[in-house]
Amino acid sequence: MLAYNDVTPKRIILIDGEPYEVLTHHVFRMQQRKPVNKTKLRNLKTGSVTEYTFHQADKVEEADIESRQAVFVYNKKNEWWFHESTDKSKRFCIDERAIGDAGRFLKSGTEIDVVWFDGAPIQVRTPIKVDLKVLDAPPAVRGNTVQGGTKIVTLETGATILVPMFINEGDTIRINTETGEYVERA
Repeated sequence: MLAYNDVTPKRIILIDGEPYEVLTHHVFRMQQRKPVNKTKLRNLKTGSVTEYTFHQADKVEEADIESRQAVFVYNKKNEWWFHESTDKSKRFCIDERAIGDAGRFLKSGTEIDVVWFDGAPIQVRTPIKVDLKVLDAPPAVRGNTVQGGTKIVTLETGATILVPMFINEGDTIRINTETGEYVERA
């Protein structure tokens, strides 16, 4: 059991039998009242985000989750297919809302962590940084710095991001999957 002030980001807790991931928290005290922990939680089954306030007397149970290594195979029509890293015959599918925005940087063969709850995959944890090849990049035009010296390129996964002007077609770049931003040339 977790106390009210132990409910911090990245923790997965149970509320009414449903797993929730803590996105943000703020412990504060208003005037003469007791301290509270105001949190923002995401339901890992439905994807909905709610605000919840934990009071000093509240106790919450941490979810019994399991993390397994898996390898991304392919995606088709909002279904993302993976296989266990130890056995290629054990394939499973995950819905697009469990993948999140970081899924646009996954290429075939990428190793990831899959979070399981009650025998079903509910969340995917992608690597924080991935290296991807630039497929399409417009040429850098001298004096074209109105946009701050950046341009939009298309990566091998089909994702488009802003990069500096010196990035060309065929370059391999490193991307932060949490923010979706260019980090450096690989």
